[in-house]
Amino acid sequence: MELYVLRHGEAEPRGSNTDEADRALTRRGKRDVQAVLKAVRKARLGPQLILTSPLRRARETAAVASAFFPEASVVATDRLKPSASSSAVWKEACADASISRVLLVGHEPQLSHLITFLLDAPVSVDFKKGALLRIDCAGRLGRPQGVLKWFLTPRVVRSL
Repeated sequence: MELYVLRHGEAEPRGSNTDEADRALTRRGKRDVQAVLKAVRKARLGPQLILTSPLRRARETAAVASAFFPEASVVATDRLKPSASSSAVWKEACADASISRVLLVGHEPQLSHLITFLLDAPVSVDFKKGALLRIDCAGRLGRPQGVLKWFLTPRVVRSL
């Protein structure tokens, strides 16, 4: 199973009159996500399913991804809210046995915890906004033992 883990792009700052769940992506946030996804699509890689946090900035990031991968269904799930457990995300990603490539769109620090869970290793990830990584996991039962395949940040993609 290929899991693509994408942190939402840059969003409106905290503390404005906007509720935390309603913070939108900035123009830069959209551009960063587009740059990373363009590189992935160019490599002919991509998801069959996009699972996203229901928070606005994540949903908007998933919408950008959907434009690059129109064959992928987009599903908002509470399991990608910042407070959800890694095992719940894993169960959601594995729910449909016919799907082997899933993009997960969410937030920090949940995604770093998820990466540690998927790799079954105590790793520390500097997971920038708009960054994307791929982890391949064998099997769907029990705790995953994933392998990190690659990691892209907006800055790296812009420098190519």
